Amino acid sequence: MQAAVLFEQGQPMRTEEIELAPPQYGEVRVRMVAGGICHSCLHAADGSWTGIPVPIVLGDEGAGVVEELGPGVHDLQVGDHVILSWAPTCGSCYYCATGRPVLCERGAPQAGTLLDGTTRISLGDQPVYQFANVATYASHSVVPASCAIPIRKDMPLDKAALIGCSVMTGVGSVINTAGVRPGESMAVFGVGGIGLNAIQGGGLVSAHPIIAVDVNPQKLEYAQSLGASHLVDASREDPVTAIQRITGRGAEYTFVAVGESSVFAQGREALAPGGTCVLIGAPPSDQDFTFKAGLLGREERVIRGSTYGSARTRADFPRMVELYLAGKLKIDELITDRYGLDEANEAFRALAAGEVARGLIVF
Repeated sequence: MQAAVLFEQGQPMRTEEIELAPPQYGEVRVRMVAGGICHSCLHAADGSWTGIPVPIVLGDEGAGVVEELGPGVHDLQVGDHVILSWAPTCGSCYYCATGRPVLCERGAPQAGTLLDGTTRISLGDQPVYQFANVATYASHSVVPASCAIPIRKDMPLDKAALIGCSVMTGVGSVINTAGVRPGESMAVFGVGGIGLNAIQGGGLVSAHPIIAVDVNPQKLEYAQSLGASHLVDASREDPVTAIQRITGRGAEYTFVAVGESSVFAQGREALAPGGTCVLIGAPPSDQDFTFKAGLLGREERVIRGSTYGSARTRADFPRMVELYLAGKLKIDELITDRYGLDEANEAFRALAAGEVARGLIVF
């Protein structure tokens, strides 16, 4: 099969013909239709995240068609249309049993391998690692069966691909993690792919106002088209002051979709008393976030993290599909550029430059 392979962090990927072994127990092989260009993969490629093994096939967001079942797989069929999830679940550990499967205790043992600690991809005699279990920057992928979520076949798979990370992470942070209610105020710091979907999540629950904060005017325009009621250009005005002016006391919820400590500081300072700051950005490995203890205790503010929008993928992915098909969730508008596999480096460049809402590799 063909794949975009990263041989060294900080260097361009190369399109290679590589080998894919058959699925083992509890795994399936998927023919990829499309894969999204995600900031997590950019961080892995440019060296912002340390400890990424190479060579590796990146990609944590995608959709395709099941082509082969490994032994022990009974809840999928060849021909099923699936969205890939980067979060494997066992279904029986404490967190799976208590409704928090994104915290599954039996996930991949190390970066770049499947659940048994090995990979199905190789280049000659050299093993090639699989990013986030799914490695969607390849024409085919072998994944744990729990990472292949079946959906209805009338859902366009190129649109479904984005549900696998950016849509679920952003929308889920609002409706699952934070539990925002109608009429509550929220501000989203950083309106790239995930932040734009947090804006959409606010619209789905009728939050108001929904404030988009960014330094890129084009991204703010995207945010307005997806439901933001107010726009704050942080390159021109202090976002904390702006949010306090718009809301009167600060936002009841802030969502920080940028992995920068300075933006996190703005997100927590823009909170109203009793408000909640949800951190959904992916900071570099060496970055610390700090705050004064009085910020929390005196006025009952909350700071919490959100992984994958607190997804219950088997329920939430099909729900996102239904919302899209009902016209309530916008995905077409998120896709600003499409690329072939051999254009993956250009897709990363455009993402780093802030030129796209979401780029998509289409096979």
